[in-house]
Amino acid sequence: MQNLSKTIDHTLLKADATVAQIETLCAEAREYSFCSVCVNSSYVPLASAQLKGSDVKVCSVVGFPLGVMQTKAKAYEATVAIEEGADEIDMVIHVGWLKSGEIAKVEQDIQALREATKGKILKVIFETALISKEEIVTLCEICTRVGVDFVKTSTGFSTGGATLEDVALMKASIGEGVQVKASGGIRDYETAAAMIEAGATRLGVSAGIVIVTGAAASGEGY
Repeated sequence: MQNLSKTIDHTLLKADATVAQIETLCAEAREYSFCSVCVNSSYVPLASAQLKGSDVKVCSVVGFPLGVMQTKAKAYEATVAIEEGADEIDMVIHVGWLKSGEIAKVEQDIQALREATKGKILKVIFETALISKEEIVTLCEICTRVGVDFVKTSTGFSTGGATLEDVALMKASIGEGVQVKASGGIRDYETAAAMIEAGATRLGVSAGIVIVTGAAASGEGY
């Protein structure tokens, strides 16, 4: 298996996350050589400063966690996050448009974020717990056309997180050049390894240290 640490986006997205907790997150990411820290956009400048000189990337969520704001608002948030030091952007799709059959609007939403993130990594969060298998396939086809870098299972804030079935379906449905990020409910090494076996190459987790050290899982968090 690939270096597990380098698959991990070390994540803290809670509304009550403090400055001190973000600083700790960044210090942990340096210590364990995680791929990135994943934070809300207001904490991008802090994370960027904390991680300066390291190979740990800064990932910002955009339109998080609901994805239902106007496209131009998402694009602006992404633009500002990149200007302030984000290397990667994780956007949330507009699930309501998808469920309403507004497929063109969904694609335009993702396309706008692709244009706003040129030269950076773009991950598209599906919120798989809220959509059908057919809708997952449709989104994978859209993301392949648009040329995103990753499709991602979940925000971790909805009714469910990543499942092996959904990760495998996403892997089978994406085109060349698109990867899968599994997130939501991955809290131990065995689950993380199974997600990678199913096709994920990136994991969004708050339990990164537990996963790479084999410590006991708390059963809480992203």
